[in-house]
Amino acid sequence: MTTSSDPPLRRRLDVVHSAHHPRYVVWELTLRCDHACTHCGSRAGVAREVELTTAQALEVVDQLAAMGTKEVVLIGGEAYLHEGFFDVIRALAARDMSPVMTTGGRAIDLALATRMREAGLLRCSVSLDGLEPTHDAMRARRGSFRDGLRALRAIADAGMTAQANTNFNRLNEKELEALYELFLAAGVKAWQVQLTSPLGRAADRPDMLLQPWELLELLPRIAEIKRRGLRDGLLVMPGNNLGFFGPEEALLRSPFEGGTDHFRGCVAGRYVMGIESDGAIKGCPSLQTASYVGGNVRERPLAEIWCDSKELAVTRARTVDELWGFCRECPYAEICMGGCSFTAHGFFGRLGNNPYCHFRAMEHRRRGLRERLVATEPASGLPFDHGLFEIVVEPFDAPLPEVDRRPESLVKIGRKPTRMDPERAS
Repeated sequence: MTTSSDPPLRRRLDVVHSAHHPRYVVWELTLRCDHACTHCGSRAGVAREVELTTAQALEVVDQLAAMGTKEVVLIGGEAYLHEGFFDVIRALAARDMSPVMTTGGRAIDLALATRMREAGLLRCSVSLDGLEPTHDAMRARRGSFRDGLRALRAIADAGMTAQANTNFNRLNEKELEALYELFLAAGVKAWQVQLTSPLGRAADRPDMLLQPWELLELLPRIAEIKRRGLRDGLLVMPGNNLGFFGPEEALLRSPFEGGTDHFRGCVAGRYVMGIESDGAIKGCPSLQTASYVGGNVRERPLAEIWCDSKELAVTRARTVDELWGFCRECPYAEICMGGCSFTAHGFFGRLGNNPYCHFRAMEHRRRGLRERLVATEPASGLPFDHGLFEIVVEPFDAPLPEVDRRPESLVKIGRKPTRMDPERAS
């Protein structure tokens, strides 16, 4: 029988009673996937060489419950391709944690959705990244769009809450309003919108990425969609890398009309934790693996990793002195702390300066300037990797380099795929 003096229990109690605990966990059950999306941060497709077994995953469920976790989002790859998928859902529900899921939806028909609901899944978000031609191009598979719509219908028909999420970039940003109408007609209840960041396969395609000044046009359009959604019963919410502190900040961040919410800094390692399928632990599922893994649950207790690893504590005690570039001088510096961590690191290989910021783009425009991001070093080809970019500050009306915006150009890849990066279309 364990007592409060036992180190594992002591660490669990430290988490539960501390200012920071992993209330919200995103868990990559497997890197195996039935898509090979052109913008996938984890380069999903092939399972990792070592992945948690069902028995090991169920031990993780017990540890999460002891640490006070309230919600677990199952992702992949495709979570349903893990042999213990239903066992994990049932275990989470039995321990009073809300099991939810994000999926590409390729295999989700009514039969699978019904099994998911019976196991205890509450909500399921389908990733749809454009109308049919655009989505299929980004997902590198013909028929993916139709499968996604079928999945949305099946999720709702099975009694779960149907949600959607979209990564916006130069390929699909013109389809924002059309996607809203599509989701409204499909009965989607919530839609998360975010920006494609230079992570994983997206790092191989810099021309796909939005430039900072393009937020000046996109963010007001998203704000208008948010207003429509509040009237129509479709809640539109921004991902953590979309914003920040433009005129519509409170509207975008608040779940109801007249709210006053705003971005309060990256919560990675404070209230959020990411679990990779091999047991690696980091403070956010999208953080770069090479820099932010604090330990492996196959080797150390989860609470010990959470409490003791410097990689997971990176956002807990930051100061503005760690910011640089525009973010260091920004009037919102102490609140925002450089915005989304994985986005900043994806561009520059370190935290503290995030060019994807509405206020920043507006301030440069006020000065007659714009920032242009130029790729200087390629990514390595491993899951959650990144290249490097430099910022060019130039007159707002300076001529721009020509970019071929045809889908086949924006999603092409310029280097040989690796084992973890199986580019394909079918």
